[in-house]
Amino acid sequence: MKPHVRAMVAAATFASVTGRKVAGIYDHAAGHDRRIAAECRGDRLQGFDGDRSAGFGGTLPEIYSTEEVTFVSFVREGDRVTGHDRGSGTSFEARVADGMVQVYDHGAGAWFSYDVQDAAAAQSYHRR
Repeated sequence: MKPHVRAMVAAATFASVTGRKVAGIYDHAAGHDRRIAAECRGDRLQGFDGDRSAGFGGTLPEIYSTEEVTFVSFVREGDRVTGHDRGSGTSFEARVADGMVQVYDHGAGAWFSYDVQDAAAAQSYHRR
């Protein structure tokens, strides 16, 4: 899975699982902030990747990425999400805990961590 698709999955997971808006995320593997916003209301998710000027969203269990021109399946199960990136043919699992999202990319065989920025406070991150 491409790094920006994993970041999109992380933002979408946090918004979907918590019902809170995402104003940005810190990508620990890349070592920098990503300008990704996401919001979920019910089963309707919308987001924007400001670094790539690309939208994403849809009615769950499907998210459409305008940049990748592909769908990502996205199934919520409590505090985690499972799915499949049709663009890369890779499955993933994502979990939310303490304001952080961890994404397991089956294609890379590794976990990736993201801190989620609070939309109400531009410089803070969601933490309990």
